[in-house]
Parts: sequence; structure tokens; C-alpha cells
Amino acid sequence: MAAKMLLLALLAMVSSVAMASDPSPLQDFCVADKDSKVLVNGFVCKDPKVVKAEDFFSTGLDKAGDTGKKVGSNVTAVNVNKLAGLNTC
Repeated sequence: MAAKMLLLALLAMVSSVAMASDPSPLQDFCVADKDSKVLVNGFVCKDPKVVKAEDFFSTGLDKAGDTGKKVGSNVTAVNVNKLAGLNTC
């Protein structure tokens, strides 16, 4: 009987931890809505239901740059106007 009570108590503790969650999770992404007329510290976020994979893609990042310079590296500048998925709140 004591073993059953101990097992029941252990299961109650484990299940309460497993069901715990954050009631207000952080926003995972904020894709810039460039069509919006409201600008507050940058662009307004798009509705997550209309976000597409293209919002996280920019042409030119897959091309090799000129690394023959003295430093031996190349930087390709990208901002939210070129890659909407870089927008943050």
C-alpha cells in the first residue's frame, strides 16, 4: 500500500512539471510588413498566417564574393529592406 502511494505521489509530481508552460511565450519572428503605413521603430510585423518562406530569402547571399583583397574576406550587407525576416520588435 505504501509503495502504491509513493508511486502515485511521484506520478503526480512528474505530471505537474510536464504540464507546466509559459502563458505568454515570446514571439519567434517578426517579418516586416513593408506595405503598412505605420512605422514605429521600424516596420510593423506581418500577420504570422501570411508569412511565406520568401520573406526569409535574399538573392546574392549565395554568391561568392571577392576574397582576393588584402583582408581575404567579403561582407555582403543585408538589411530589413532586402530581407523582411530580419525585422525585430
